Amino acid sequence: MNLGIGSDNRADFVPRYGTLESFSDEAGGDEGVAIQSLEPGTTLIVQTRNSEYRVVVLDSADLDVTVTGGQLFRDATRVRLNGATIHGSLLKIGWIGVGLRVEMSVDGRRIVTSPVRSITIEESPALLQA
Repeated sequence: MNLGIGSDNRADFVPRYGTLESFSDEAGGDEGVAIQSLEPGTTLIVQTRNSEYRVVVLDSADLDVTVTGGQLFRDATRVRLNGATIHGSLLKIGWIGVGLRVEMSVDGRRIVTSPVRSITIEESPALLQA
């Protein structure tokens, strides 16, 4: 049985974006924020290729946030912010990263944004107390 390893057959080629190595490279960057590291009440403005979202942390340990923005969240909606993904098959739990997509769960549905362009911390309870 020939598995085609080492062959020149293009069907045997795995694109770099489909590998764990590429996800590790993309998700390992420091341009992002771990939701678990934020205090409740922290507000983020997440600009994606297609939309802007306002994310308010409710419970960082449970990844519980409210999201407003885009076509799906006209009103503040409570969601679980699952994390960052490249193409929907791998997930960096609790992370929002520049260049990656944000994956959220609401009412049993999985929602994935377009790639993140920027993240701004608009308001943080720790900063307000300083």
